[in-house]
Amino acid sequence: MFSHGLGGQPKDYQALLTRWAAAGFVVAAPMFPHTSGSGQPNVLDVLNQPADVSYALSQVLALDTRDGDVLRGRLATDRVAAAGHSAGGVTTIGLFTTGRDERLAAGIVFAGTALGVGTAFAGAAAPQLFVHGEADEVVEYAAGKAVYDKVPWPKAMLSLPDGDHGRALLGNSTSLRVVADTTTEFLRWTLYGDADAKDRIASAAARDDVATLDNHL
Repeated sequence: MFSHGLGGQPKDYQALLTRWAAAGFVVAAPMFPHTSGSGQPNVLDVLNQPADVSYALSQVLALDTRDGDVLRGRLATDRVAAAGHSAGGVTTIGLFTTGRDERLAAGIVFAGTALGVGTAFAGAAAPQLFVHGEADEVVEYAAGKAVYDKVPWPKAMLSLPDGDHGRALLGNSTSLRVVADTTTEFLRWTLYGDADAKDRIASAAARDDVATLDNHL
């Protein structure tokens, strides 16, 4: 489940999401009616989005048993992660705190903060990967790091010293390749139980010297 940022749309993240899909993951990326690029975004509605994601997840998982659906029998319904960027990162954090959805086995937070959803991580342990640009001009790196520090479960933080608020997610670049490869290995480990993928997370993060990894997985 992927949540877009304030004023954005799922299609803005096509470069990243298609890489996940190519790796074998089913990616559901709902467009939130009150925080998308359509109309005037209402930032306060971000606080409702964890529940929106949980509802959308239920609809997606139901496709596995729906007669005639292309995904019938193809979904690993017990292997689910949540990810999101900026306001979508807030949404993702909320899915593990105030709006904990126990179906989620892992989370990826891009340039997120805990504003409004808190840092009271709850429920069964779910590994978390944070990705944040140290030159982020919208959500300060320190704000993302403060949330990361509160995560009580296995965790890692991929930091991009020259990274801004979202360029590494929105286009074709060396940073995007590193982010895509690192997050893909993280998903392979957390959802597939692939121990070799866990070992590859650090090497993917170190490629091309565009990022550093604080690794407590």
